[in-house]
Amino acid sequence: MGFLDGFIGNRQAPLIGLDISSSSVKLVELSQVASGGYVVERFASESLDKGWIADGQIEKFEEVVEAVRRVVAKSGTRTKRVALAMPQSSVITKKILLPAGLSEEELELQVEAEANQYIPFSLDEVSLDFCVIGPSVAQPGDVEVLIAASRKDRVQDRQGLAEAVGLKPVVLDIESHASRLAMTRIVSALPDQGRDALVALFEIGAEITSLKVLRDEDLLYDRDQAFGGSQLTMMVSRQYGFSFEEAEQKKLSNSLPEDYDTTLLAPFVDSLAQEIGRALQYFFTSTPHHKVHYVMLGGGTAALPGLRERVTELTGFTSMVVNPFEGMEMGSAVRENKLRREAPAYLTACGLAMRRFLA
Repeated sequence: MGFLDGFIGNRQAPLIGLDISSSSVKLVELSQVASGGYVVERFASESLDKGWIADGQIEKFEEVVEAVRRVVAKSGTRTKRVALAMPQSSVITKKILLPAGLSEEELELQVEAEANQYIPFSLDEVSLDFCVIGPSVAQPGDVEVLIAASRKDRVQDRQGLAEAVGLKPVVLDIESHASRLAMTRIVSALPDQGRDALVALFEIGAEITSLKVLRDEDLLYDRDQAFGGSQLTMMVSRQYGFSFEEAEQKKLSNSLPEDYDTTLLAPFVDSLAQEIGRALQYFFTSTPHHKVHYVMLGGGTAALPGLRERVTELTGFTSMVVNPFEGMEMGSAVRENKLRREAPAYLTACGLAMRRFLA
């Protein structure tokens, strides 16, 4: 599903996934071998200064355009077709039931009529899309349809950003949908292909950590919390007198003073693990569930040394750091060690790149 899907001709044509978050731009390009396995052809990232993107809104358009231009150049890709994503907070989604057997035209009319009830804007102001999920279990004879709507100015910002650097936007997805698509490979590699397993996915971003609890194809729970990796950057900035941008660069390049590990990193990892434990407890108290089978850690902050072990210790649940590229072949342009180090940050970008291969 995506707001621009209608513009796609040959979906198997080369496509790059471009994830634009509040702290960075990340790019992934995949291809497929004859057996259906994926090959990582390109990947690259570029940091964004604090405030360039706030609450999913692009505040410094020209600066972000230049960052996208740099990430495309750095990756070496020649592909122009791009899949982008909107933040969850910018998109209204609603599942509805409609009679099975409607034509595409009838579906569109019904969706527009239903959308009027759920969208607090005039339909003239929004980009609207929908996809048929499948037959309804509860109501035989009906199909489940997912409606998605976002304000046109938000959609046009993302399109304009891509077009300003000579890219052709062909898919505009939702960030959480893209990361869940990448997760399907990770879950299917679990024992018994992950069937019936409750998987708690924590995506730890710069400002926000989202918890999604997944079981098979279903999203059982979805909640954001205001903590993330930028809190550690702020601590580094204050402790050593660096600017926020300097602190972020030194954190990423592991060039901080010797006392950093004990003075800042260990307490932050402990605090983050406790936040993850609290988020799980909130899930247990607000749902019928009282355990999860796996805790998965994604996002750039997930790879912090000792975090996985501390989460396992505090929660008692098996924890792992996600690698969306696990089991994929590496193209000749890919630096494998760098990719493995940074893999958790590429979950959404990888899911966007996988859109190329969806029927």
